[in-house]
Parts: sequence; structure tokens; C-alpha cells
Amino acid sequence: MKKRNLFVLLVLLGTLIGEGCQQGASSSKAAQGIEQTSFGTLPEGQEVQLFTLRNAAGMEVKITNYGGAIVSWTAPDRDGKWENITLGCDSLSGYLKGTPFFGALIGRYGNRIAKGTFRLEGKEYELATNNIGNALHGGIKGFDKVLWTASVLPGEPSVLQLDYLSKDGEEGYPGNLKVRVQYSLLPDNALQIAYEATTDQTTVVNLTNHAYFNLAGAGKGDILNHELQLHANHFLPVDATLIPLGTLVPVEGTVFDFRIPKKIGLQINDTTDQQIQFGLGYDHCWVLSDSSKSLRVAAVLSEPVSGRVMEVLTTEPAIQFYSGNFLDGTVLGTGGVPYLHRSGLCLETQHYPDSPNQPSFPSTKLKPGETYQSTTIYRLR
Repeated sequence: MKKRNLFVLLVLLGTLIGEGCQQGASSSKAAQGIEQTSFGTLPEGQEVQLFTLRNAAGMEVKITNYGGAIVSWTAPDRDGKWENITLGCDSLSGYLKGTPFFGALIGRYGNRIAKGTFRLEGKEYELATNNIGNALHGGIKGFDKVLWTASVLPGEPSVLQLDYLSKDGEEGYPGNLKVRVQYSLLPDNALQIAYEATTDQTTVVNLTNHAYFNLAGAGKGDILNHELQLHANHFLPVDATLIPLGTLVPVEGTVFDFRIPKKIGLQINDTTDQQIQFGLGYDHCWVLSDSSKSLRVAAVLSEPVSGRVMEVLTTEPAIQFYSGNFLDGTVLGTGGVPYLHRSGLCLETQHYPDSPNQPSFPSTKLKPGETYQSTTIYRLR
């Protein structure tokens, strides 16, 4: 009898110890910092990593070093319910099958360059044309499809650093370009993206991130009831291939006026507007009213049902608002959910499209001895 009681006591004690270890592991996992796990293997045999950034508030952002893509981002609604608010894939295989740049780092040149050509210091450069006869988002194998070198900064609990060397001639661009991007999950539920680049030859650079947001939750309907405010008095009209015409047009009196918050779906299907016809909705660049290079608010996005609000701050001169017009359900996202028409939107901070061919636009030229620097913050509140 005594032996039986001793056995029961030992079992209970072991159970309590085991539960204590599990609880300790759980709280450690939820603590502020970065957790690294495997995300799969590339066909060439290179292992890809997934990094989970956490802050003290419990927010999580998952980022892979394949393309530097934001895979998911959990944020609370007005009732404290946490949901993923970005479009992404469950595994590396989803990204390898091809996505429309879900959450990826974009370079060397974000957005479009007309006919895939530009002239720089008297020399003509030819790029791959991968979008209606133009070069888009860095080419066939842009920064979204390369493996970045990842490192976690000591003493920085939620900062992930990604480095990549884009060699001279890659995708047709001149110069060896050293690129560094730091993702920082801040205590105030903001994700900061800091870009830096140097070159050994004169080149052009326009870096951005291509995250798709749905503040109601990824895969939960379209974004037409989201309200958007853009701090921009002008936008860039485009031709039928979405290349800027070279003029800045006032938004006043047009469907492109988001100076006062309005529902995205209000005028998105106004096909009496030729620009809406060209973009099949919104796929245009807005020029920020504050032309300084300081970090300032460019956009405010809100979703009325969840109560989530996101501010976009940037040092860039413009922002591309893309309303997910080409999403068609063929790409399966997190949980195997198909991402349907306009189920996510992008707010890409950047320089103007086709700047290398438009002398009146702010220059995207980077010379040896100079450092390209840009900062964007996506802040949930």
C-alpha cells in the first residue's frame, strides 16, 4: 500500500514538473525577441529560415529571408482578438510556386521602368521586360526571389537584419550594390523597415516592401470597406501600360482624392475615369504633399468592423496604392484560403515610377561614395 501511494505521489510530482516546464517554454516562446525556425529548402539546397519577431505587447511578425518577405503579422482588433492582417503563404513551396510579391522586399527598382531601358551617364541599359513590355519590381529574379543573409542584432530584442549583394549586371543593372534592410518590431506595435545601400558604380535604386494588407484579417473578404486617407495633393496619371505620363495632376475633383478618409470601394469601379480603366482600379503613385525627406505620415488605413487602424510613415516622396486588382483566387494563402479579387491592398512607399527616364522626377541615381537610406513605419493603433 505504501509503495502504491509513493508511486502515485511520484507520478503527480512528475506531472507537475512537466507542466511547469511546458509553461516555462510557452512563456519563453511568447517573450519579446526573435525566434528562428526552418522554413524549407530551395531547389539548389540552401536552407531558408523563418524569423518570428515579438514585442512585449504580444504582437508577432513572421519574416523569411527568402525575398525578405513578411509572411504574417498578427494584430489585435478593438476587442483584443488577434488575427493575421497580411497576405502570405504557409510554407516556402507557396512562394516558390509564385505569388504577386506577397510581403516581399522589392529591388533594385520598385515599380516600373518603361520598355525596360534607361540611360545613365551616357550608357544605355537594357532590363528584362516582365510586365506589359516594361520592367517591373527589379525584373524576372528581383530581390523578392533571392536568399538574403539574416542576422539578429545583439542587444536588439526584435531587430532582424537582412543583407544582400546584387552583383554588377544582375537583371541588367550596373554596379555591385550592397543592400541592408532592418526590420524592427517596436514597442508601440509598429514595424519599422530601414533600407540602406551602397554601390561601386553609378546605378539606380528604388527599394520598397510589397506587403498586402487586410485589416479585417487575411482571407476575410475584400478591402472595399476599408477607409483610406492619403496625404497627397497630386497623383501621377499613367498610360495604358501603367507608365507615368510625366505630369503631376491635382487629386481635387477626381476619384483619386483621398485627402479626407473615404471608403476604397466608393469610386474604385468608376470606369468613366480612364485612369481607373488603365489600372482596373487603383494602381497609381500619389505624390506626398510634404516634400521634405523627414519621417512623416503618408497614409492612414482603417477597417470599421475590427476597429484596426494603421498609419504609414515614410521618408520617401511618394506612395503607390494598389488595390489588389489582379488577385484572382489562383494563389492559396495561409490556411489554404484562396486570395480573391481585391482581398488585400498595398501601400508601397517609394520614389516615382520610371524616374530614370523622367528628368523632371526626383532622381533615383546612386553614385559611389553615397549611401541610399530610406525608412518606412507601418504602425497599428
